[in-house]
Amino acid sequence: MADNAFDLIVIGSGPGGYVAAIRAAQLGFRTACVERDSLGGTCLNIGCIPSKALLDSTERLSALQHLLPKRGITAGNISVDLAKLMAFKDDVVAKNTGGVGFLFKKNKIEHLKGHGRITAPGSVEVKAADGTKQSYTAKSILIATGSAPVEIPSLPFDGKFILSSTEALSLSEIPKRMIIVGGGYIGVEMGSVWSRLGSDVLVLEFLPRILPASDIEMANALQRLLEKQGIKFRFKTIAQSATVENGKVKVNWKSGDQTGTEEVDRVLVCVGRRPVTDNLGLPELGVAIDKKGFVTVDKHFQTNVPGIYAIGDVIGGVMLAHKAEEEGVAAVELMAGKFGHVNYRNCPSVVYTHPELAAVGLTEEEARQQGEVKIGKFPFTANGRARGMDEIDGFVKIIADAKTDKLLGVHILGAHASDMIAEPTVAMEFGSSAEDLARSFHAHPTLPEAIKEAALAVEKRAIHI
Repeated sequence: MADNAFDLIVIGSGPGGYVAAIRAAQLGFRTACVERDSLGGTCLNIGCIPSKALLDSTERLSALQHLLPKRGITAGNISVDLAKLMAFKDDVVAKNTGGVGFLFKKNKIEHLKGHGRITAPGSVEVKAADGTKQSYTAKSILIATGSAPVEIPSLPFDGKFILSSTEALSLSEIPKRMIIVGGGYIGVEMGSVWSRLGSDVLVLEFLPRILPASDIEMANALQRLLEKQGIKFRFKTIAQSATVENGKVKVNWKSGDQTGTEEVDRVLVCVGRRPVTDNLGLPELGVAIDKKGFVTVDKHFQTNVPGIYAIGDVIGGVMLAHKAEEEGVAAVELMAGKFGHVNYRNCPSVVYTHPELAAVGLTEEEARQQGEVKIGKFPFTANGRARGMDEIDGFVKIIADAKTDKLLGVHILGAHASDMIAEPTVAMEFGSSAEDLARSFHAHPTLPEAIKEAALAVEKRAIHI
């Protein structure tokens, strides 16, 4: 095979792209991955990883300020060196992206540095930063270019005062006042970061609640806890315009018949993400794209043009890194003639506030639309480990089919919910019932005992409430 010829070229090195490349290499494909800058895509560079580093750092700050003094542990004068905090975040990013580079070398995956454009089925042109171009051939091409923040006309990004989530991860000073437009998971997570650091945070949300895709009861419970932490919310509200004057941003808002103006230091706009298909050459090739800009694929992740595939945010569905990873693995396994499948119904989601909100399966509203259900709940106030940790906010909610007892959805609002959701995710993957969870051993004292108790509560058999 020629040096510029590959079995598979992956365009994009985010979680979907780099995982697909590694799995393809494991299957014996000569694989290359096109990426302009650092490996890892949005997730590792300007998304999941840096945001969680900031969330963890500020959660520890909040614990020092509010949680530990109740236990008799004080740290004297607590201060924040924002530059060091950001440097730690950047170091975490560098180590993660470097780790992907190591995995590429280990699996003999070639990093084609530059912008990739599909010029014909089986042909990719890579344009380097210096403008030089190189053409490569491949039996298969996998588009994994991900998504980018949506910009709205009334609040155009300027990168300094009106920010996307990217700039909000790298501010050089703590804003005294911040407006966040959008009450989705990015909005409440970034709101938590800057609120803990001392910003007065106001969230403007067009809908009547936060986290519109989440179970209503769980989202409302989290909202109340965030309000106790100092984050303010204004619902059924739109930001009509913003103007920058003398280093401040004046935001004009409208809520029903009411209008008003807020003056803040920064505005963070996070109203959704759009698929990135810019300059890939897809229209010229006739690759089908839907009305929202997502690449259309079949059950094998192949587009309408043979040999061109797509996965991850660029094809729509839930925009989560682990969803893209599973699609990447399934896509290349199907290319290799193996069985590849993604069970979207059992894809977990996590909101990394404190407490965290994690879920897998159906919301209560979705489940009731499909038939009769039975529900079990258990509060962390009744969990011994949560008491010992002073992490008693939240509860576990389990939704089961009323006739078969099959698990339909599990929702956890509490400390370490992101870790706890793995158990019900596996249980649902194996078609478990609430009874299966209820009769499974759970070590004592642990937070996951709340899952067992909620499962028992489905049949009104909870022991500790």
